[in-house]
Amino acid sequence: MKRLAVVEDEVYMRQELCSMLEKAGYAVIEITAFEDAAEQLTALAPDLVILDLNLPGISGFQICRDLKQKTSIPVLVLTSRDQMTDELQALRLGADEYLTKPCRKERLLARITNILKRYEGRSNLLEGQGFLLDRGTYTLYINNSSVVLPKNQGKLLEALLVGGDILVTAKQLSMALWDTTEFIDENALQVNLTRLKKTMANLDMKQKIVAVRGLGYRLETEEAP
Repeated sequence: MKRLAVVEDEVYMRQELCSMLEKAGYAVIEITAFEDAAEQLTALAPDLVILDLNLPGISGFQICRDLKQKTSIPVLVLTSRDQMTDELQALRLGADEYLTKPCRKERLLARITNILKRYEGRSNLLEGQGFLLDRGTYTLYINNSSVVLPKNQGKLLEALLVGGDILVTAKQLSMALWDTTEFIDENALQVNLTRLKKTMANLDMKQKIVAVRGLGYRLETEEAP
């Protein structure tokens, strides 16, 4: 049974939506604490998130961005905001579908089915800005093509993607590469990071590896000129 998470603050709307989804054969998770919703969703790992944009304390845009930076969980935005600028913003942040309320039950269920079909077999994928990484084979999907990364580069990119906005320390990267933190071969780590940086540059990836001296590394999206 597919598990859907509903992020909606209006009680009546949430209850109605959850009831309809359960009748359609889905297991439903209700998210009612919103400020750490992305962390909750990452931990719960549902098959799909249905997300409102107008939430107390935090914007649905922020939740979508935070979730998509860390996971490949699909997101369907269901909102009363019907402006094109809102839809484009949500899609830029990684939303897979955008529907406005009120929405016919049949349309919503059809979109849910389509998204779930698209994501079948993608549970092993990590999502970055404009690319996907298969953490089983270290295959990088970008610009309608695929590249198999050398194992060490794949391990480093996986660790950085899982880290999201949080700095990943040299110890954590060493653990990812060599399964030990008993020693850190800084030179070997830098060689592997340099190779990954070169690969990412050659692929014109939007995200770059940024070092914060003495603290660690993270992926940052380059600003358009």
